[in-house]
Order: sequence, then C-alpha cells, then structure tokens
Amino acid sequence: MLRWRFTAQGLDRAPGSLDGATWPTQVPVLDLGVQDTGPDGALWALALRGAPVDATTAAPGLALAWTVRGAPHLYRREELAAVARATAPLSEADARRRVHDAAKPLVAAGIDVTTAIVVVARAMRQIVVGPTVKGDMSGRLTAAVDEPYVRWCGACRATHVYEMPFRLAALHAGLELEPGTSPPVLVPVPSWPADHLDAFAATVATPPAERDVPVHLDVVRAYLRLLGPARPGDVAAYLDAPAADVARRWSDLADELVEVEVEGERRWALAEDDASLAEASGSSGSSGSSGTVRLLGPFDLLLQGRDRELVVPDPAARSALWPVLGRPGAVVLDGEVVGLWRPRAAGRRLRVQVTPWVPWTAKVERAVDTEAERLAAFRGVELGGRAA
Repeated sequence: MLRWRFTAQGLDRAPGSLDGATWPTQVPVLDLGVQDTGPDGALWALALRGAPVDATTAAPGLALAWTVRGAPHLYRREELAAVARATAPLSEADARRRVHDAAKPLVAAGIDVTTAIVVVARAMRQIVVGPTVKGDMSGRLTAAVDEPYVRWCGACRATHVYEMPFRLAALHAGLELEPGTSPPVLVPVPSWPADHLDAFAATVATPPAERDVPVHLDVVRAYLRLLGPARPGDVAAYLDAPAADVARRWSDLADELVEVEVEGERRWALAEDDASLAEASGSSGSSGSSGTVRLLGPFDLLLQGRDRELVVPDPAARSALWPVLGRPGAVVLDGEVVGLWRPRAAGRRLRVQVTPWVPWTAKVERAVDTEAERLAAFRGVELGGRAA
C-alpha cells in the first residue's frame, strides 16, 4: 500500500521528467493541494514529482491559497474557483469545527459560522485592492467588524479577528497569497467570479454530492486516490471535519468504493484503483522495489495521511517524525520511511543531516547523497556534504 501511494503521487518520476507549459495538469497531488510550509514546501514537493521547478523561480500556472486546515496550499490557477467550492465546509457543523474557538461566541450571538465567513470575506474583499500584508489587513479588518468576530489576543496584546475565520474567508473573498512572502501578503485573484460569495452559503447548505465540483477535486475522492486505502476517520482528521459529514459523503460514494484489508483492518479504496492496488500487493521483496529514494519535506502529502501508525509502526519513531514542533523531513525508499533528514544551511552552502532507522545498503546511501545534491541544486546553493 505504501508503494502504491508513492507511485500514485508521482514520486517515482525522474527529476524534471515533466516538461512543457502543461506540466501542472500532470501532477496529481495538485488535485488535493500541495501544502507550502517551511523552506522545502510545495515547490520541493512538486520537484520531487518530476516538475521542472526550483526554489528561485515562480511556478507558472499555480496559485497559493489558505484552504484545508487553514494551511497554505498550491493549486492550478485555472481551477481556483472550483477549489474554493471543493474545500468549502461540508455543512454548518463542519464550518463550526473548522473555525475552532471562534465558533462559540458566534453561535452564542445567534450567528451561523457560514454567515460569519461571508461577512468577514466581504470586508476582506473591500480592503484588499492590491498587495496587502497580513498584519495591515488584519488591523483594517478588525476595525470593520465588531464582536463576536474579534477577540483579545494575549500573545499579540491586541484585539483582532479570530485567525481561522480570517484564513478560511480569504479564498472565498477572491484573495490568494503571494508566494515566498513572510509575513504573508494577500493579493486579489484575477477574474474572480463576482457571484462567488453570494453562492457560498448555498454551497455549504448543498450536500457535497450535489455541488458543482469537478470529480478530480472532490476532497474525499482525492484523498482516497492519493492516500488510500483509507477509513472515513482518516479523511475526517485530514480535513478537520466532523466524522458524521465524512461518513455521509462516504455513503454517497459507496458504488465507487471497494473494501480491502490492510494489516487485518478494513479499509476502502476507489474501485478504479483496485487493479493497481492488487498489482502492488502482489509485488514483494526486491521484485516489487525500484530502489527509488526521496527526501520528503516535513509537510509532504505522503506524510499527511492520518494513518500514521501504519506508515511508521514504531511509536518512538512516529514521535521523532511528527513532533509537536520542528518537524524533520523523511527519507523514503519506495514509499517506506527509512530515516529522517534535516537541512543545515550556512550562507550559500547546504549540509544534510541524516538519521537512518534501518541499515542502509550502499545503493541507498548513494541515492541519499544524490537526492541531497538535488536539494542543493533546487535551493540554488552548494552542497557541503552530510552534517554530523
């Protein structure tokens, strides 16, 4: 199953093998969004999947927006409006869950969270007419709304809008993020549909199966296609959505799913993937291994599945790969995590610190060094070898 995910996500592709102006259409992980967190974020994830990109050049045809879990994700620009519909809350209950602590004061005031997102989005749309730094945007937005949309923040020692409604409203307001900016800079999405916000509440009230969303962007199907076989709870945890909402969507897809057994546990996959899963299951040992090594960034989609106990069975190793703060990257061999890595940068030189979890063969050692060279070239720096 891990080998299958590795291939389904395009991690077996050779470096730079996707060429031409249409390469974004060939990268399946863009269907679910590619999280852009940390120095080796979305563009490194795309480079690992054969895209001709590097850290110093903007990727054409892509746009960055806050979506799932309020995190920044890259998508195909031409699909951005459809992405907004696809990643909208599955219900009002889902909207309440996604805004976290902002839900309680809104509900107490008799305001649906769906309505609140529209209110915040309309104000944001009026404020941002050109590139606007997040802090400036937040200050002006706080002045434009009142309780229960704002709160006192002890960390900032200021009153400002709740963070999650702010993030979740941005794309629906027709605002994207300018890549490579810190603090984030918001800019208007060109040619954003004028009626999008008017239709937002209707979208949330419409069952996901009936929404105007392209099949490949449906978040539940995309999760299954890229991180399956899975359980409904895995998808709910990934989306930070109520289990009941995902269960209803699961039921809608019943005719498209097949049940499979993974380590003695029931899971489900898309029927269209049944043959390739069976083929991957029938491969074992060296015959089923290509020996492909990748240095995945800490938030790479392959590490975003919510069945961590299957990806990394050892509890201590799981804690090392997914700590609360300061995540390392993963050294992955044909889908299996075989170690950790961390970048150690000094000026124009990069060293890579690796921690093997199992004895590496000479072939794997060479492959890790090759991937480290690839990372340095991606960053536009010189590789200084491995760090102690």
